[in-house]
Amino acid sequence: MKTRSQSAFTLIEMLVVISIIAVLAAFAVPALTSALTKGQMTGTLNNGRQLYLAAQQMALDGAANSDPSLIWPGDDAAIVTVTDYANRLIANDYLKPGDLQKLLNAPGTNATVTVTAPGPPPVVQLAGAIPAFKFFKVHDADSANVVFLETNNYKYNATLQGVTTAPFGDKGFIVQRRGGDASILRKNNAGPCPAGQEAIFQGTVGKQSGDPDGTVNAEAAAKLLTWP
Repeated sequence: MKTRSQSAFTLIEMLVVISIIAVLAAFAVPALTSALTKGQMTGTLNNGRQLYLAAQQMALDGAANSDPSLIWPGDDAAIVTVTDYANRLIANDYLKPGDLQKLLNAPGTNATVTVTAPGPPPVVQLAGAIPAFKFFKVHDADSANVVFLETNNYKYNATLQGVTTAPFGDKGFIVQRRGGDASILRKNNAGPCPAGQEAIFQGTVGKQSGDPDGTVNAEAAAKLLTWP
């Protein structure tokens, strides 16, 4: 009677298999992490787009109806903080408080929206140390490539190297421009702008309100709405 021999992995074969799995994992984990970050950035870009559409529609309605209260934030000296601007959008029904809570957040951020008076219209107070976006004081007269929003981890014309700030650290950043287009950009796009490449930088990232074409300045706090 013949006995059937049983096959089994030798120690060397097992080590080879383990090594192959380790190599595959080394490639797969960064790819999965990159895909997750890209998905999060796309979601945040869409949130910025919704904020932009509300702002644009309010400004368009203001121009069509000659209403000086329905304008871009840089055209009203009374709009100093993001809370001021949010209440202007909410008061005129371009945004809802519940929507704003979602739109102002991204991975790792903690912006809050509290209704302090039910209204109508409701009045809100924003809070939290880290919002998803910074808001620039754009004007109606600004060109299309002027930056309206940038993610909180980015400082205009500054390096992302070593940045750990939410929402995306040094993995990339998002800008939403006055003309409507938005971009997810990499840290090599962040800056500082090399000499002689100012036009390229302004075409890729955008420019600050008030900066001439071909001149790229450091981010100026005076050109931003104060958070919160």
